[in-house]
Amino acid sequence: MPETTKLIVIIVVAVILIAAALVIGLLVGRKKAEKDLAKAQEDATSIINSAIKTAEAKKREALVEAKEEIHKSRTEYEHEEKNRRAELQKQERRLQQKEENLDKKTDALEKKNDQLTRKMADLDKLQEEVALVKRSQLEMLEKISGYTIEEAKAYLIKNIETEVTHEAAMKLKEIEAKYKEEADEKAREYISLAIQRCAADHVAEATVSVVPLPNDEMKGRIIGREGRNIRSIETLTGVDLIIDDTPEAITVSCFDPVRREIARLALESLIVDGRIHPSRIEEMVEKARKSVDATIKAEGERAVFETGVRGLHPELIKILGRQKYRTSYGQNVLNHSIEVAHVSGLLAAELGVDVALAKRAGLLHDIGKSIDHEVEGSHVQIGVDLARKYKESEAVIHAIEAHHGGVEAKTVIACIVQAADTISAARPGARRENVQNYIKRLEKLEELTNSFKGVDSSYAIQAGREIRIMVKPEEVTEDEMVLLARDIAKKIEAELEYPGQIKVNLLRETRAVEYAK
Repeated sequence: MPETTKLIVIIVVAVILIAAALVIGLLVGRKKAEKDLAKAQEDATSIINSAIKTAEAKKREALVEAKEEIHKSRTEYEHEEKNRRAELQKQERRLQQKEENLDKKTDALEKKNDQLTRKMADLDKLQEEVALVKRSQLEMLEKISGYTIEEAKAYLIKNIETEVTHEAAMKLKEIEAKYKEEADEKAREYISLAIQRCAADHVAEATVSVVPLPNDEMKGRIIGREGRNIRSIETLTGVDLIIDDTPEAITVSCFDPVRREIARLALESLIVDGRIHPSRIEEMVEKARKSVDATIKAEGERAVFETGVRGLHPELIKILGRQKYRTSYGQNVLNHSIEVAHVSGLLAAELGVDVALAKRAGLLHDIGKSIDHEVEGSHVQIGVDLARKYKESEAVIHAIEAHHGGVEAKTVIACIVQAADTISAARPGARRENVQNYIKRLEKLEELTNSFKGVDSSYAIQAGREIRIMVKPEEVTEDEMVLLARDIAKKIEAELEYPGQIKVNLLRETRAVEYAK
């Protein structure tokens, strides 16, 4: 302890002082030394006694402080121990309550399980009783009705099918009426507006393949000595010249309209010039070819300028110009393409889609017809290949590919081009059809319609724009007529090619005849 240490230090100091006094006494003198020694001894004794008293006091104080510290620590420990015991007792009481609650819940659950088991047993018993009653009732019903279970099921299914057919037909009528009312109104508005704003001539152009002659003597000059002139013309142009009894006319025959036009221009130039011989024929044919090439380029540029389509490849413009000499059912293909471009642009503007893209697709939709006499394949596939070759966008390529329904139209632009193409081709006077193809189409239409079950007879009327069908009333109900008309229309769309649209008109008539005698 610190007090003991101080006491030891004091004692050590006193001893040192005594030693020092003894030394001094020895040095100064024995006598003086004795006095000093006595005095030093007294001082040392006094100091030692004082130090002992101080040390004892400090010791007592230290003991008192230590006892107080021990008492304080013991009091705190006892307090904490008391709190711990109280908390432990509290937790024990809580745990005991939980165990009691759990026991109560377990007992309740066991009681519920017992009740449920009894109820399940009662339910099984009731189900057995119900099954027994059901069997007895079914046996009684079979005896009363005279139907077996299978026959009754068949009867019910038949009645349900009739009801469902009726409801389906009524719902179909309701849906069709609703959407037709809205769609037809919008379609009529858009299409009529597009047609009015794009007022094309209602007269179909005809390709002229006859060259007029000033007199019949010119036929001999064109044939030449031993036919050398006509052979030169046919060899250089690739056409057939038909010189028959037709007065003052020569017929130019060739499947390629460009070659036919070159031959026609060369013949007209030769007739005007009057000098007809192989070398002159070659010169005039070359001149006519250059003239046609220039006209093709100019017509292609005119079509692009009129429609406002920009950025077409120069070769694509030339191919487009070749359509001036191409006709389809008597309709000039270049004018048709320009018309489709205009109508597509107007429809796109009404629908809020890209007008420039719609015009571009409309102008190029029949580009394959320009060279379909030279390249194998349909004009649609040729057009797709040309558009892809000259880096047209996928939207334009898809519109070309889908404009005749060969693939499903997946974009609004493709649908617009389909509609515009139909509008341009189906308007009055746009196209003509030869009698043989017309008759075959009508016969095919009637044959297809008669193939459906329940059809008694059918008649194509309105130049093939309507098919009037008489159904057998004993086989086709009024509700089934709606579904039958839809099926016939779908099959016509899938198997026939025709301009415009065909109205499917079903008639069902029930007659009762009796004679009064």
